[in-house]
Amino acid sequence: MIDTQLRTVTDADTEILLAIYISTRREEVAQTGWPESRQQAFLAMQARAQHEHYARHYPEAERSLILVKGEVAGRLYVGHWQREIRIVDIALLPPFRGAGIGSRLLQALQERARTDGKPLSIHVEKTNPALRLYQRLGFKQREDKGVYLLMDWRPGD
Repeated sequence: MIDTQLRTVTDADTEILLAIYISTRREEVAQTGWPESRQQAFLAMQARAQHEHYARHYPEAERSLILVKGEVAGRLYVGHWQREIRIVDIALLPPFRGAGIGSRLLQALQERARTDGKPLSIHVEKTNPALRLYQRLGFKQREDKGVYLLMDWRPGD
């Protein structure tokens, strides 16, 4: 089993959070054909917009960096609400994808949801390759929100 830990995000983590965000959108933005400098500027702007959105809509969320053997592997933002637990964001850097890290983190959140007796929910882009992982772990589509699906896992489902 890979040694995985969570560490609370601090103001000093801005650069690594930007790198994590860029890693999730680089291929998509590269298809524009824009020069590298324009791609980088666009991705930085989008990362700031996402950060502001999360701060405004999920101010109570736990914001963590995912560490593997002390190295930053990704981020995990989770909101604990009265009636559900919401995965606000989960993203792994490319070298850490496909190693079971995301599965273990999601299963730990499922166990927390089971203990708390709450559903565990997430918005997933329809084109996100991780959609299959969520389905395999028992998440079900609850709403189609256009680009995103609202999915959840419920104890006892």
